[in-house]
Amino acid sequence: MYVSLLVLFAILLSVESGVGQERDRSKIADKYKWNLKDLYPSDDAWQEAKKQFIAGIPKIEQFKGTLNQSAKQLLACLQFDSDLSKIYARLSVYASLNHDQDTRDSKYLAMSQEISQIGSDYAAKSSYIRPEILKMESAAVMSFVQQEKGLEVFRHNLDDILRTKAHTGTEGEEKIIADASLMSDAPGTVFGIFSDADFPYADVTLSDGSTAKLDKPAFNRLRPAPNRDDRKKVFATFFNRLNDYRRTLGTTMNANVKSHMFYAKARSYGSSLERALDANNIPVQVYHSLVDGVNANLPTFHRYLNLRKRILGLDTLHYYDLYAPLVSGLDLKYSVEESEKNILAALKPLGKGYIDVVQKALNERWIDLYPTAGKRAGAYSQGGAYDVHPYMLLNYNAKYDDMSTLAHELGHTMQSYLSNTNQPYPTAEYPIFVAEVASTFNEALLIDYMLKQIKDDKQKLSLLGNYLENIKGTVFRQTQFADFELQMHELAEKGEALTGDRLNDLYMEITKKYYGHDKGVCIIDDEIKSEWAFIPHFYYNFYVYQYATSFTASAALSEKVLAGDQEATKRYLAFLSAGGSKYPIDLLKDAGVDMTTSQPLELTMQKMNRVIDEMEKILDRMKK
Repeated sequence: MYVSLLVLFAILLSVESGVGQERDRSKIADKYKWNLKDLYPSDDAWQEAKKQFIAGIPKIEQFKGTLNQSAKQLLACLQFDSDLSKIYARLSVYASLNHDQDTRDSKYLAMSQEISQIGSDYAAKSSYIRPEILKMESAAVMSFVQQEKGLEVFRHNLDDILRTKAHTGTEGEEKIIADASLMSDAPGTVFGIFSDADFPYADVTLSDGSTAKLDKPAFNRLRPAPNRDDRKKVFATFFNRLNDYRRTLGTTMNANVKSHMFYAKARSYGSSLERALDANNIPVQVYHSLVDGVNANLPTFHRYLNLRKRILGLDTLHYYDLYAPLVSGLDLKYSVEESEKNILAALKPLGKGYIDVVQKALNERWIDLYPTAGKRAGAYSQGGAYDVHPYMLLNYNAKYDDMSTLAHELGHTMQSYLSNTNQPYPTAEYPIFVAEVASTFNEALLIDYMLKQIKDDKQKLSLLGNYLENIKGTVFRQTQFADFELQMHELAEKGEALTGDRLNDLYMEITKKYYGHDKGVCIIDDEIKSEWAFIPHFYYNFYVYQYATSFTASAALSEKVLAGDQEATKRYLAFLSAGGSKYPIDLLKDAGVDMTTSQPLELTMQKMNRVIDEMEKILDRMKK
């Protein structure tokens, strides 16, 4: 079909948002835990649904060799495939969410692996669909759409199949490519289990005499430590331990890149980047322009880093200082109830209909809120179960960042909910390229609201600094990652081995450039060379650049909505409801922003400089 197998995607906030996993799940009130019974009332019900799905798999072959016979026959095949894909999505979501709430439980890992393998079998059996459609003339396919009204919901997907004709193989080749999915996700799966469950993280002893096992949640919790020696020790301990396993982690990354190269070659693309971006019809120039544009604006980034150095009162800024709280003695905490109240108030410009659904998400157990033993780190929204509401995983720890993360994931959830509600299943799944627009849009509305409530200079300085931290983490850091990911793939495509040591060298070189190490802006200490091994997003096949493009798009869109432009608000809500009914570049153009131009990045940099100006005025005022 338009997609032989639905690729589920959970929108992962950067692992940096993961917080401690120290709580006993049994002691947490049910209202703070998601209710997976909305998917299936029990594991037995899931097993029964799985049996029905398996029973339906062979039936897809009844359409083989007949798609060109009539419009009704083509519709029957596409509808059957769509219906089975929807069932598969729900099965997969249930297994993956159960696994993520306790990664130590092998039962749900086994269920996830089992349904993934069954899905691969279905993909192989349905792999004839694209080649058969491509054997038809484009005019014939469009004639079928005109003859049969039911095919209209598949029009965009049929257009996309015809667009990628040069990259689609024969029936036999498509089956091999589909079968390869059985092993292509192995590197990322191995990394995830090793990183979250089995990695031998080191202990660290802090200046107060306390000791902690420095796993990912503890690292995220301790790296902003007010004591600078503690920060230095935390960074050195964490990344040096990663470096001890650079050979293993380098091997998994090498296997990951090789799988991307396999699919690029199998699909007759010139590079892994070209293949990854063409899935959503994104010109590769958009990727290169982002990297070039951000590099051209590194002086603005360095201006912020120098401002951070001034606020912290440091002679020299080191990488381990980047997460220290900007304003000492100010520990802004927000209970869940306070966060919900602030978020609801901040999102009011989007209207009552939007707010009503957000309240349902907050009150009807769509969210798994608190960190618990074995729970997956970070945060995400999963909207892959079309006939059920989206789900959100968080690790809430009562900081401003946690409130912002909740707003972020609610943005994803609302886009999934509105797309699933307003679009038929074939066009409900929105492209990954636009996925981070709704989330960062909500963050922009939240910080705008909070700044209007706060009059204290120290608190305002802290929140303005938080906004700049978002730009640092989403535009500059994610583009740095995108730069690394591109160069890593280019090295492999030239035949160079991707060992842990080689990846260390490459990462260090790029990081020093972005943070102005040689200019004395921010010192990149030696252990930072292994940070790449900490980032799960490098297993997502050119995903990270979309954080940066989405942030710049949402910055442009949110400015219009905050200015009270009702037409801009209507266009934005229509964008959230559009799913994948158009290509992402066109979806954003309809919303009011053109990502093929440099304007979104330029507007973001202009706002960044305005915020720095305002922070410098506050500092001057506080000094007086």
